Amino acid sequence: MADRVMIETLKEKFEALQPLMSERLRRYWAATEAKALGHGGIAAVTHATGLSRNTIARGLAELTAHQPLSISSPTRSRRPGGGRPPVIETDRTVLEALETLVEPTTCGDPMSPLRWTCKSTRKLAEALQRQGHCVGARTVARLLHALDYRLQANRKTREGSSHPDRNAQFAYINAQVRVFQERGQPVVSMDAKKKELVGDFANKGEEWQPQGTPEEVGTHDFPDPHLGKALPYGVYDMTTNHGWVSVGIDHDTAQFATATLRRWWQAMGSQRYPQAEALLVTVDSGGSNSRRSRLWKVALQAVADEIGLPISVCHLPPGTSKWNKIEHRMFCHITENWRGHPLRSLEVIVNLIGHTTTTTGLQIQAELDTHTYPTGLKVSDQDLAAVHITKATFHGEWNYTISPR
Repeated sequence: MADRVMIETLKEKFEALQPLMSERLRRYWAATEAKALGHGGIAAVTHATGLSRNTIARGLAELTAHQPLSISSPTRSRRPGGGRPPVIETDRTVLEALETLVEPTTCGDPMSPLRWTCKSTRKLAEALQRQGHCVGARTVARLLHALDYRLQANRKTREGSSHPDRNAQFAYINAQVRVFQERGQPVVSMDAKKKELVGDFANKGEEWQPQGTPEEVGTHDFPDPHLGKALPYGVYDMTTNHGWVSVGIDHDTAQFATATLRRWWQAMGSQRYPQAEALLVTVDSGGSNSRRSRLWKVALQAVADEIGLPISVCHLPPGTSKWNKIEHRMFCHITENWRGHPLRSLEVIVNLIGHTTTTTGLQIQAELDTHTYPTGLKVSDQDLAAVHITKATFHGEWNYTISPR
């Protein structure tokens, strides 16, 4: 009982003095306490403070020899000298060898030892060891920091080849949008969202849940042959900040894209613009709404005939699809709304899309499209010639109007 009290007392004293003591002072204090306790003192102090027996014994030896370190250097905790010199002093070529391994220009060298591997500190250390350098992973990490290297992720900045008239096309689109909006005519942005796996799959993002009870999903992301994938295609009204999304189950084709535009007009557009005389559509240059797609133009002609409005189309310049308004005004909020939610059924997807809102007033209607849209359809020259298309004087391949027949 007495030993326990003594150890608790030592522990309390050590915890009180610990913030104020240097390494040297801790060693001397522990040695003084152990000496005062007599037999078994080192073991008792070790148990109470967690200091090693060697540290306490070294403090006792220094005090017994009457040569404490403070006599020669009051600011040091250890004797001068000793310890291994830095690796860059014993191996003058290690920095150059390391920089050669991680230098980006060596990525194209097929003989580089790390050409096809992840450049972790462990693999870099192994590569340096094969070259005769005695270094470990921690030393490599310190050397990389000394060379001003840091762990960094990829950054999406390059947009591919830039067309010389890219900026002029954006200016043209903005001018057209202003003209249509000033006249009270509908202006929409269209695009397809990425395909989503339907089923018990993990979905990126986090959601508030009771601690320790995350929602459990399947380990693998193999598509369910019965549930398949969902293909959301959206129409975003730039003027009213409202949108429509058709969730398809078949293929993302030009017919699917134009069917979504037709559904938007029937469910939302015709009610919001009962006096509309024309419709402006902005889309990117690829995919199901490609500027080169014959089927896109033929299918759009069918929509124009049905709704009785000329449809003006402005394609974004090549390589700028992410600049489409629908991407950062609607699709990003849909992704945010269903973060951390397993998309277990098509109904779940439709409901999550339809309940997406923002503080700026975004509202979305969503509906399941169960129709099939076959791929590989060929459009004859006669069918294409029957399209009532009027090309603009500025880049007619990007800007054109399809009038009802």
